[in-house]
Amino acid sequence: MAIRARENIIGAWAFLVGVILAVLLGVTGNLTKVGANPSFIVALMVIGIIMGYFVAEKDSNTFLLAVVSVVIVCFVGIQGQIISAAIGGFEIQRMLTAILSAFIYLFLPATIIVAIKTVFSISRS
Repeated sequence: MAIRARENIIGAWAFLVGVILAVLLGVTGNLTKVGANPSFIVALMVIGIIMGYFVAEKDSNTFLLAVVSVVIVCFVGIQGQIISAAIGGFEIQRMLTAILSAFIYLFLPATIIVAIKTVFSISRS
């Protein structure tokens, strides 16, 4: 029987809710509309802060490597305008740009929090 770790349950739920919310906001286009509600962006950033706060010190290096990779790929994807096609009436480019932007709003605060925690951990030892 497997033993489940409960040490990071809040961070895991914040990650799951944040990713689902980011994809839903990207698909519905609520981040790219003119006059979009900024509370969506604030919600993603708060969830990102919660994610970063609950990352364990032993997992911080792995987390930073993975999240920095995701942020770089999202930024390059937005700048490169990966796909400029419309499939079935959906504008894929706008939807992908919105999803990648939402991921940046979610993961950037988490990256900053974990990086600051790591710097303090290094300076303490």
